[in-house]
Amino acid sequence: MTQLKANDLAYNFTLNSCSSGVVSLDKTNNKYNILYFYPKDDTSGCTLEAQDFSSLKDEFAKLGVGIYGISKDNIKSHNKFKEKYHLSVELLSDEEGIAEKYGVWVEKSMYGKKYMGIERTTFLIDNNMKIIKVWNKVKVDGHAQEVLDTCRELSSLRG
Repeated sequence: MTQLKANDLAYNFTLNSCSSGVVSLDKTNNKYNILYFYPKDDTSGCTLEAQDFSSLKDEFAKLGVGIYGISKDNIKSHNKFKEKYHLSVELLSDEEGIAEKYGVWVEKSMYGKKYMGIERTTFLIDNNMKIIKVWNKVKVDGHAQEVLDTCRELSSLRG
């Protein structure tokens, strides 16, 4: 499946969440939602990304932006990950194949072995379910701040 891009309609979902039972994208009361897809709980890049988004969560909230980290890990794994690193972002368990629907479940290669996994990708979605911006093949360092800066810019443009 090809990856969703800016101006596409986001795929709606209802996924299990580690703190609020379930989250349905079309039922959030946010002006915008950040969906950041990440490969695996408790790995170095994924930990740093979750910590960065957590540290900026209040700044995002002031702009009416919800943040949701999505991986294939189960809720038990997410809860351990959140506790270990004192994360405040919402983590969702993709047991429905949402990564495939968003086009971020891709063939990867490590040490010559090919396997399927999540390509680190972030989507900014408005409250009409329209994708505003996509960050592909995300480099973690500075990413959360860049997303926040984009949200601030949008907020100032839209008043």
